[in-house]
Amino acid sequence: MSPRLDVSRTHIATSACPQGPTDSDSAAASAVPGPRTSIGTTPGLIADDHIPDEGFEGLEGLPEIPPYAEVGALDARALSKTLFARLEALEEGTHEYAYVRNTLVELNLALVKFAAARFRSRSEPMEDIVQVGTIGLIKAIDRFELSRGVEFPTFAMPTIVGEIKRFFRDTSWSVRVPRRLQELRLDLAKAGDELAQKLDRAPTVLELADRLGISRDEVVEGMTASNAYTASSLDAKPEDHGDGNDGALADRIGYEDNGLEGIEYVESLKPLIASLPLRDRTILSMRFVSNMTQSEIGEELGISQMHVSRLLSRTLVKLRKGLTVEE
Repeated sequence: MSPRLDVSRTHIATSACPQGPTDSDSAAASAVPGPRTSIGTTPGLIADDHIPDEGFEGLEGLPEIPPYAEVGALDARALSKTLFARLEALEEGTHEYAYVRNTLVELNLALVKFAAARFRSRSEPMEDIVQVGTIGLIKAIDRFELSRGVEFPTFAMPTIVGEIKRFFRDTSWSVRVPRRLQELRLDLAKAGDELAQKLDRAPTVLELADRLGISRDEVVEGMTASNAYTASSLDAKPEDHGDGNDGALADRIGYEDNGLEGIEYVESLKPLIASLPLRDRTILSMRFVSNMTQSEIGEELGISQMHVSRLLSRTLVKLRKGLTVEE
């Protein structure tokens, strides 16, 4: 847990910021007693005699921080301004800097929860979305400059939402596709909705290409990449189209055809068989096409069965060698 100015302060989770102090420093700081005071829109200040003497010399005059659940939006904004002013005066890497930075994170977590609520319909757990949004909040705190005169919520919200959107963009795709195609998918979806409202029909590929100023091939590529965003389970039931085919997708997938390998061999053998003498081709046809026995082939050609066997063996060896050389 992060250090506290006094025992009445709410703990700050170290997971919100990686720069938290050590356990020994936390114990020393938490041992310092001090009364808790309430705050209004303008926060009160801590009395000087309640500031820790060891390790936290730069925290004099900081506002009292009540439990974060009790801090309203106006109070959080006023407290944040004071803490940002002190953060700019502190040296990065010190315990004081870590305490102020962690306190800013806790005070403004409501911004993260508000931004995360926009993505409640997504499949990711809300805890993960809030965690990613908190990273965006920390980045906003590190980049914020009080001198610019911009309210911190106004500055931080785009960073928080952008971090959450980046999380979905990088992790939600079923198949990893280049970022260019991920962004193109969003552009196509937006352009498609606008053109559909204007034309009162689905836009064509050419109309989308003219709208975005890209080629037709790029539009087709983006549409193809959109199919990789989500994947359906092979066991899922398809939508009912009234055709009576309500089986799972896995039941309609083609099976492996073992005859395909035989087709490859036949096509490879064709030129080898064509180069054989006429008598050898005739014997092969009688034996493997007409299914004649060697004795029947011998009677048909006027030669002995033994001679047919020798000719057939010689031809098969020749074909086998030719097939091996080609492979």
